[in-house]
Amino acid sequence: MKILDRYILFSYIQRLLSVFVILMLIFIIQTIWLFIDDFAGKGIDLGTIMKFLLYYSPKLVPLVLPLSVLLASIMTYGTFAENYEFAAMKSTGISLQRAMLWLVFFHFFLGIGSFYFSNYIIPFAEVKSFNLRRNLAKLKPALAITEGIFNDIGQMNIKVDDKFGNEDRFLKNVLIHEKIPSQKNNIVIKAVSGELKTAKIGDQLQLLLFDGNRYEEIDPKKQEDKKRIPHTRVKFERYVMNIDLSQFNNVDLSKEDYKSTFRMQKVDELKESIDSLEIKYIDQRKSFANNFVKTNGITVLENEDKDSIFSDSILKKFKNPLSFINPDQFFKYKQAIYSASIGIKGVLQRIAGKKKNFFIQQKLINLHKSSFHDKYTMGFGVFFLFLIGAALGAIIRKGGLGLPVVLAILIFLSYHYIGLFGKNAAEDGSISPFIGSWVSVLIIGMFALYLTKQASSDRGLANLDRIQVPLIQFVEKIKKIKSFKELYRYVKR
Repeated sequence: MKILDRYILFSYIQRLLSVFVILMLIFIIQTIWLFIDDFAGKGIDLGTIMKFLLYYSPKLVPLVLPLSVLLASIMTYGTFAENYEFAAMKSTGISLQRAMLWLVFFHFFLGIGSFYFSNYIIPFAEVKSFNLRRNLAKLKPALAITEGIFNDIGQMNIKVDDKFGNEDRFLKNVLIHEKIPSQKNNIVIKAVSGELKTAKIGDQLQLLLFDGNRYEEIDPKKQEDKKRIPHTRVKFERYVMNIDLSQFNNVDLSKEDYKSTFRMQKVDELKESIDSLEIKYIDQRKSFANNFVKTNGITVLENEDKDSIFSDSILKKFKNPLSFINPDQFFKYKQAIYSASIGIKGVLQRIAGKKKNFFIQQKLINLHKSSFHDKYTMGFGVFFLFLIGAALGAIIRKGGLGLPVVLAILIFLSYHYIGLFGKNAAEDGSISPFIGSWVSVLIIGMFALYLTKQASSDRGLANLDRIQVPLIQFVEKIKKIKSFKELYRYVKR
């Protein structure tokens, strides 16, 4: 490696590390802001919070690394062009491609490293961060209560519409299903508001409920009494429930019992999951189709039967198609038609439900496929963004943190949101997961080749002479026109 190559390589790596660290800190601060409501004031020690941030940080790399590469390359090559270092290189016969040679090798290996990072480190960190947060929710019951859904806490399932106040201790619209040994939801409690308080004695958490009702289903011994659905209802202004916290205090924070999401899987595991999900999806569709035909009595008519049924010869025998029905039996036929319509509605509801279920299954398959392709796209994205940054730096001839930062953000946001659009379209099944994952890489790849060609030939972003020169000539001619008649003659020509 020549001195010039070492100079370019070390200048770039220095800027890349600096930008990467700064951006990583910014994104980590944003993460702290996102989860501050879950951790602040809950008595969670600083070491546990730092461990969570450490496990959460790897999933930020697919965002931070491409932006860092783009910004560092623009700054590096923009500085070279601004300080006339490129001019000195060109005077000695060193082209832009030659000046990029070792950095191309560097980003080739960086792309390979990105693949291994996304395939091994990110799934590992995803498992750690998800399970740690899940276990923290068990350790701190206040964390386990999420608005809008049922939450399993101790001996009850609780649902609240909203949490507010200091440490989210106040609850709004509380709905509770108490657990009993028979595993039946015989007891339901509904209250307008509630409050979580720590009990003075023992490992207890007090749940105070205000202005509500307690419903309990009674299980009668006689079968005929069960049809009446007997129950008791007790109205209360204040109701106290004690939650035993002894089971929460023995939670192992290092326990990992949840590893099933597609974000936690490597390439080989994703392949297996995709194959099993697709086989299950196809089998369920075939099974539903066969059962639907059998249960609904659908048969296929032969062609001759079809012709005989729908021929005009039969209908011509009756002026009124319903004239053959006996008036005395008309009510029976009406009832039969009504029953048939009810049956058809039920069938349509079953089809709609199964359609929704199949859509969810297909969506899950698409998410697994997108995650599979994402393992590879980051490496290619990093390589192409470097080419764009190097070419732009040589064209704009500006270093520092002004124009390069603006250009880098605009290009990265375009790349990022095109990728998001493709993934969302692939998730819904509008396009193939392959296309959805690779469309952003393909676009920036073509843009990178175009910019590299323009920069190598000392051209700007676009050849504006074809537009600029005729426009200047037109303006000069307009300036020479002194009267309206001359303008009219000029336009007429």
